[in-house]
Amino acid sequence: MSSIYSFTARTLGGEAVSLEQYRGKVLLIVNTASECGFTPQYAGLQKLHDTYASRGLEVLGFPCNQFGKQEPGDAAQIGSFCATNYGVSFQLFDKIEVNGAGAHPLFRYLTEEAPGLLGIEAIKWNFTKFLLNRDGSVIKRYAPVTKPEALTADIEKLL
Repeated sequence: MSSIYSFTARTLGGEAVSLEQYRGKVLLIVNTASECGFTPQYAGLQKLHDTYASRGLEVLGFPCNQFGKQEPGDAAQIGSFCATNYGVSFQLFDKIEVNGAGAHPLFRYLTEEAPGLLGIEAIKWNFTKFLLNRDGSVIKRYAPVTKPEALTADIEKLL
């Protein structure tokens, strides 16, 4: 059986990172996009990072272009956009797919562990969020419309 720590992902800089390095942390994993109506949520995600990183929260962003082609840029463009417009300093990974045959194995795992409404595993849109506890268990899945600040109480319980 897989665990969150068995997956690897590439950063925007092209470095392969084992999620093992996040063992013992509370994780908030989000599929993101730069040209989405929910893109302003980057500010809320950064605020969560700023507020809770010292207590063990890691926000991990995974850009995705599968929904309305709202993440057309390359890694350099994505990184620049996020830093310039939202001051993003949490870890962003290289653009991936979250649904279908080409879905990143991490997102296959997350959607199996925390299916959405009516048990549907597929991610419906950008800014779907997954909260994991320090043991790497998926605690909750949040819809794209759920603003990052609404996760505060759940995050604090896990910290």
